[in-house]
Amino acid sequence: MAENGTDCDQRRIRMSKEQHNGNFTDSSMLSERKRREREERLNIVLWKKPLVTLQYFCLETLINLKEWTIKLWRRRGVLVCVLLALAVLTAMYYIEGAHQQYVRYMEKKFFWCAYWVGLGILSSVGLGTGLHTFLLYLGPHIASVTLAAYECNSVNFPEPPYPDQIICPDEETTEGSISLWAIISKVRLEACMWGAGTAIGELPPYFMARAARLSGAEPDDEEYQEFEEMLEHAETAQDFASRAKLAVQNLVQKVGFFGILACASIPNPLFDLAGITCGHFLVPFWTFFGATLIGKAVIKMHIQKLFVIITFSKHIVEQMVALIGAIPSIGPSLQKPFQEYLEAQRIKLHHKSDSAVPQGENWLSWMFEKLVIVMVCYFILSIINSMAQSYAKRLQQKMYSEEKTK
Repeated sequence: MAENGTDCDQRRIRMSKEQHNGNFTDSSMLSERKRREREERLNIVLWKKPLVTLQYFCLETLINLKEWTIKLWRRRGVLVCVLLALAVLTAMYYIEGAHQQYVRYMEKKFFWCAYWVGLGILSSVGLGTGLHTFLLYLGPHIASVTLAAYECNSVNFPEPPYPDQIICPDEETTEGSISLWAIISKVRLEACMWGAGTAIGELPPYFMARAARLSGAEPDDEEYQEFEEMLEHAETAQDFASRAKLAVQNLVQKVGFFGILACASIPNPLFDLAGITCGHFLVPFWTFFGATLIGKAVIKMHIQKLFVIITFSKHIVEQMVALIGAIPSIGPSLQKPFQEYLEAQRIKLHHKSDSAVPQGENWLSWMFEKLVIVMVCYFILSIINSMAQSYAKRLQQKMYSEEKTK
């Protein structure tokens, strides 16, 4: 694997030298043209060119729908089997019988798992801004379960209403009977599903680099181009960022499965580079995805869970609120909303399901809700901009091919 990668890099260097010797079209003019075209595409955004962006977005959507329809038609046998399976499941869902209790249970678990897997996939793309859904959803969910577990001295929250809302069970418990392992077990399913989603979200860089290596094409992707430049200047790299990226690339390339596992098991902002590296050096799919899945959904997820649970344990939260109150001048004013929020959560945990829910909104929860709305809106805008830019790239490639045929 490493020898094939070395041979490919050497061929690329020789081709670059031949270009400089004049055997091919002037590479500097070509690179300048690509740079200008990339700048033109980046200017196609809603807040600069709204009409053009929406037009290109609609055209790109139609092209993608046409391509997906053709692909489905080519795999119509598989499609028919899937449709038959869905028809059987639909019949089981609506026909009354003793099996309905199991159907309802599987339905709830399926949508619960799909929800967290979807958030994990979105986390890999950063909601268009690099902000991970762990900070917006999974982290607060684990924190709320932790706070509730210490307040109720139990994790036997009745279902329903958990996981929609948490209400302390009626059973009597002794103070301090809750354990760290009990909280970990309570949130294990959603945490592992979220981790599996982040592993699935790492597949596009892998497939992009693998397809580029097999076809010999050069995809217009900034991360892949950065990877190519890093390979060319690997020996002369001196700055810390370049050396860190090179270390990740060497670890994945030389160690294989366990190198990928090590990179995926710790919070690592350079892991996209590991996916590109594995695709570029044609690492087998199951070697890459298996190591990524184990690292992110099992090892890394338990590390993150432990951190959140320990941070939001009852005595640490009380100490943090006390420290906020100790800040000179502004401490008491900052401490008050946190105390009100914690007290409101305690009241909500102890209210009965058939009684009225305590009303009142804390500014912390209000800000969080508005932040989520803003992030989701920006993510939708980033999708529209990205698809419009993809269509602009199609037009540029078509124009370039027409010029070559003249």
